[in-house]
Amino acid sequence: MLKILLPTIMLLPTAWLTPLYLLWPTALLHSLLIAILSLSWLKAPLDTGWTSLNLYMATDFLSTPLLVLTCWLLPLMVLASQNHATTEPENRQRSYISLMVSLQIFLILAFSATEIIMFYIMFEATLIPTLIIITRWGNQAERLNAGTYFLFYTLAGSLPLLVALLILQNSAGTLSLLALPFTSFPSLSSYADKFWWASCLLAFLVKMPLYGAHLWLPKAHVEAPIAGSMILAAVLLKLGGYGMVRMMIMLEPLTKELSYPFIIFALWGVIMTGSICLRQTDLKSLIAYSSVSHMGLVAAGILIQTPWGLSGAIILMIAHGLTSSALFCLANTNYERTHSRTMVLARGLQMALPLMTFWWFIATLANLALPPLPNLMGELMIITSLFNWCWWTLALTGLGTLITAGYSLYMYLMTQRGPLPSHLIMLDPTHSREQLLIALHLLPLILLITKPELIWGWAS
Repeated sequence: MLKILLPTIMLLPTAWLTPLYLLWPTALLHSLLIAILSLSWLKAPLDTGWTSLNLYMATDFLSTPLLVLTCWLLPLMVLASQNHATTEPENRQRSYISLMVSLQIFLILAFSATEIIMFYIMFEATLIPTLIIITRWGNQAERLNAGTYFLFYTLAGSLPLLVALLILQNSAGTLSLLALPFTSFPSLSSYADKFWWASCLLAFLVKMPLYGAHLWLPKAHVEAPIAGSMILAAVLLKLGGYGMVRMMIMLEPLTKELSYPFIIFALWGVIMTGSICLRQTDLKSLIAYSSVSHMGLVAAGILIQTPWGLSGAIILMIAHGLTSSALFCLANTNYERTHSRTMVLARGLQMALPLMTFWWFIATLANLALPPLPNLMGELMIITSLFNWCWWTLALTGLGTLITAGYSLYMYLMTQRGPLPSHLIMLDPTHSREQLLIALHLLPLILLITKPELIWGWAS
């Protein structure tokens, strides 16, 4: 763990000591080296089920793919931000890189924590750099409103979790993930126990987010700069899914009877947010609502507590992280040239940017879960386990899948096909940096077709 964490921490002084003309290449090279080193985590587990283990930090088949995704994303954020960030004053450029690095440090500590209270502290700590990135580097005046929504939704969900963890510490005597599976819990039957169950999951359901607690996400995505949108879509939403899986160890007796309304909300959210996507005019807002739809499926897969549901959830989290981040990067390349997120004003770009249309096509197919991409594998496993759990869920998941295909094709056709508007004739060509950025998002998806055990072997 330390061989990855220490180089990441060393990036912070590097961001302030490197000469300005070398700042972005140095940050890119350093973060890419960390990303390559992080691949060493993808190894066979120890006899204990953990791939690496010490007193405070450990990795297993659940946290390892999310840790690798976190490390993989930092060089991509540096690549994506170079166009707009390099035009800013020197101190703002250094602060921007420092915030991205500190966010990665908090995420590594969150995903590798063996103590639930340490996970909670790092879970909350990720709020600070993300909030600063949204409110200081957002494009519109609405960014302050988006930051307020993000802050208060997260805090409102997290405070009950803190109280629930203190109660758990008092009754179980430990909050260690290494000891909790072997700890006996008293019978959970009173109304207070049911409130405790809801408090344990509320913070994570808001973070995913579950339909009904999702209003902060489209606002945050639309107002955030490209690095903020990428880290939000790819990793921060997955903190919610990761926390849910970890907490389910203690909640098992009550989950069977209390999870029904949350599963219904999650599946209803797949349909409702998909329907909202069909009438969106703002490209970033469409991709943000698409994330809510996919994460609703992940929440349902986790809540039914079956091996296939959990396997499908982890696969879909990783696949969706790469796909949605790629879609936000593609939307950003359009925005940098057309200066508009409105799809009607920035359509027909196949004529002007033909190579980028190819990447749009691949990313759209990944978003609608076309075989043999891992997105389909994750969705099929969740849908199958939901059907096995209760047959009527097939109506909701089937309709949700149909709507997902509809809005994905709508997004592709609106942005790429049709006549090029007269005000978009003189567009800058795409750069090699942008082609590399999208390739580094989508090539891991293709790798996972051949080696799916990298992200779902933990469930076995």
